[in-house]
Amino acid sequence: MPDIFDTEFEGAAVTIEDNRIAKGEDINVTAKDPTLQRVHIGCGWDLNAFESDSLDLDVSCFLLDKDGKTREDEDFIFYNNPESCEGAVKHAGDSRTGAGEGDDESIILDLHGIPFDIIRVLFVITIYQANYKDQNIGMVRNAYIRLANVDTTHELLRYELKEELEDRTEAGVIVAALDREGPKWHFRTLGEPIPGGLVEAAENYGIVVGQS
Repeated sequence: MPDIFDTEFEGAAVTIEDNRIAKGEDINVTAKDPTLQRVHIGCGWDLNAFESDSLDLDVSCFLLDKDGKTREDEDFIFYNNPESCEGAVKHAGDSRTGAGEGDDESIILDLHGIPFDIIRVLFVITIYQANYKDQNIGMVRNAYIRLANVDTTHELLRYELKEELEDRTEAGVIVAALDREGPKWHFRTLGEPIPGGLVEAAENYGIVVGQS
């Protein structure tokens, strides 16, 4: 039986329709597309033109239970742990420059394979070594997250972060969440800054981060 993640997804070729949503919206994606099983979460960004040093942005996600915590370390999916323990969530790889058109990083989810005790998948964008490099999300422009059906390549939703990043000094942002409500999944846009970036987010959701 072929791996369900083997399908090549040409996200950049998808035509964008009137599917843009704003901060704070709640969309029932199961109702929007009843065929939805494999979800492509794509994120992209650009560096402000006046910034000389490139930013290494990362997309990560947390699989959370009813208490809003990860169950185990493998519920934290990021560049050093690209796959959940059940194999239902896979990170497509780390992009260190954000160069080029289309998605810079993406995560694929098999909604039918996510364990039932996971009720939220939270997506964050953070800057690698932001404090060390004196960088922040205010240096980013044209940032977005989008949700598409892997099997049809149809883009269902796109959330563009503009005011959420302007003049911000934090190291990251909680972008959005996929919430399970019985058999349905809802996509909620959040746009909440994370002062301490990925380390702070991980600790908030139950991951013990080792200090070197």
